[in-house]
Amino acid sequence: MSSALPRTALHSPAAERNSQVIQDALLQWLPAQGVALEIASGSGQHIAHFSAQMPGWDWLASDPSAAALASISAWRPQGPAPLMLDVRQADWGLPASHHSLDALYCANMLHISAWSTCAALMQGAARHLAPTGLALVYGPFLQTGFDTAASNLAFDADLKRRDPAWGLRHLDDVAAVALGCGLQLRNRLQMPANNLLLAFSKTTSTP
Repeated sequence: MSSALPRTALHSPAAERNSQVIQDALLQWLPAQGVALEIASGSGQHIAHFSAQMPGWDWLASDPSAAALASISAWRPQGPAPLMLDVRQADWGLPASHHSLDALYCANMLHISAWSTCAALMQGAARHLAPTGLALVYGPFLQTGFDTAASNLAFDADLKRRDPAWGLRHLDDVAAVALGCGLQLRNRLQMPANNLLLAFSKTTSTP
């Protein structure tokens, strides 16, 4: 971590490693400009990187943790104040500037939260995505017809030891929940370290 950052800045080595590769993938699917919300921003390293490297996009960070909100502000001091947001809230309380989203981005949340957050995430995306907007979900998943990497199996077991409600989610289950909320899985991209980047859009949208 840079010594110039305040002590409130949290540091994720994984976020430091994967910010650029995720951004490169996002640029394959997103237009040059738009309005984006990050769900569960964590340390804030992703959104700080994206907002610096994607100047046509207006990014808003969010997280349910006060410590995370302080870290986001430390990593992105010139950005808008992050929003305290739990996806399970019936009303996300988004500002008018971000009530209609061209992109909703969520990384590494589904496997470290209760399964109910999946439906809540997809319901919120269905409410707030513009007609051609994308919900972009990054993380490790189990997949039918694919052998699960030993590292992901070990990670899944460790998560379940820490909290029985946690664990890697099956892509088919996530896609089914999304479809029930009016979102369809349009694209998936294999990412480093056995992760996936998924793109969902409204079922009435043109792929």
